[in-house]
Amino acid sequence: MRLLIDGQPDTSLYNEDLAPTTPAARTWSTYNYIALWFSMSMEVTTFMLASSLIAGGMNWKQAVGTILLGNLIVLIPMVLNAHAGAKYGIPFPVFVRASFGTRGANIPAILRAIVACGWFGIQSWIGGESIAAIIRVIWPSTMDNPAVVWISFLGFWALNMVVIWCGLQSIRFLQSISAPFLLVMSLLLLGFMTHKAGGLGPLLDMPSHFTSKGAGIHFFFLALTGMVGNWATLSLNIPDFTRFAKSQESQIVGQGFGLPVAMTLYSFIGIACTSASVVVFGEAIWNPVTLLGRFHQPLFAFLALISILIATLNVNIGANVVGPSNDFSNLSPRFISFRTGGLITGVLGLLVQPWKLMASHTNYIGWLVSYSGLLGPVAGIMVTDYFFLRKTKLNLEGLYQTDGIYRYSSGFNMRAIAALLAGVFAVFIGLVVPELRPLYDYAWFVGCFVSAALYLLLMRSLAEPTVSEPIGVTE
Repeated sequence: MRLLIDGQPDTSLYNEDLAPTTPAARTWSTYNYIALWFSMSMEVTTFMLASSLIAGGMNWKQAVGTILLGNLIVLIPMVLNAHAGAKYGIPFPVFVRASFGTRGANIPAILRAIVACGWFGIQSWIGGESIAAIIRVIWPSTMDNPAVVWISFLGFWALNMVVIWCGLQSIRFLQSISAPFLLVMSLLLLGFMTHKAGGLGPLLDMPSHFTSKGAGIHFFFLALTGMVGNWATLSLNIPDFTRFAKSQESQIVGQGFGLPVAMTLYSFIGIACTSASVVVFGEAIWNPVTLLGRFHQPLFAFLALISILIATLNVNIGANVVGPSNDFSNLSPRFISFRTGGLITGVLGLLVQPWKLMASHTNYIGWLVSYSGLLGPVAGIMVTDYFFLRKTKLNLEGLYQTDGIYRYSSGFNMRAIAALLAGVFAVFIGLVVPELRPLYDYAWFVGCFVSAALYLLLMRSLAEPTVSEPIGVTE
């Protein structure tokens, strides 16, 4: 891939994977972005996210409404940050150089990468559990052998590494063929569970279980933050995908339809199945792998677990490998390629010990809220810089030059760093001072707006940047 700019790029900021995409590489249509979101939404963590709302006390209407609202909210920074990828053909770690500086961009990139590594570990553990469950369906004698789970976990981890090595285009192919299959299998699971529960009536009539109105409101805002936090990582590195868009319309329409529809549909399936588990088993089972293990239907369980396996592989590669691979590559483009960055992601995903994060639904929600306090400030700064300060106009040459317009102070924009620290501090002070706990509970929102407002205030003194024309895709 050739860098389509006039200036000479600095080799410390450029390699083939970070270069702007060529017009020939702009192959992603509206369907590809719809398929991207359906394949990434129809997976186990979405099911468990929705199920955790039922386990936390909501009824189905409250849960579905919270999920829809949360995903409409996160769609805003998703589409806004996606604009630069489609217009200039640049990935997230290059795009963020405009606001944080050519060297300072490594700070948000690594924050996002570390979170993605945690997600990679979680998804790999889920995939391993699914493989282990399939093995137990075929060979029931392995039921009490703990080694099966660990061998399956490492095997699924290795499968992810193979897909990474095959490159990004293999991801598009996998998502395109799997999205319809996953939708059909999800609807079959919903039908099976509602049949076992005696129909949808008993599920839809279940009330919420909050002891007071205040408790319900508190859980709602905590859950809403979790919904937004669920896609906080991808809302930053979405340019890694939209840089391959045929047009702005392709990514806007594809995402505008795909994200809220897919998340709400599949979340309802998770909510209904969890509600059904209360009717059938007397308890809310939030993990679908565990739920399937409660039934003695080998063929159905096998097909359902295969679906879980495909869905987990899809979202793990698409949401948790592409971004951090580019982020790690950005640290040292001369020595770290996309493939090498993917391998680094895989190793760090093992070190986060995902089995601990998956121990309960409270650990899961807590994980979402915590990291959203780190990524919300980055999203606020990026959107403010690109739309409010630069009016969507970037100096493409400067993004690849150490002595260009985005050098700031030795490669660091201290205004962006100060705004980032202020946003993070505003969030996590809530963990230290009990009276300020709501700041932490609404982590993404607090961090985003605090950092955006401060960044805008600090940057107003700078002169208007020079700009360059977009590549391949027009406004």
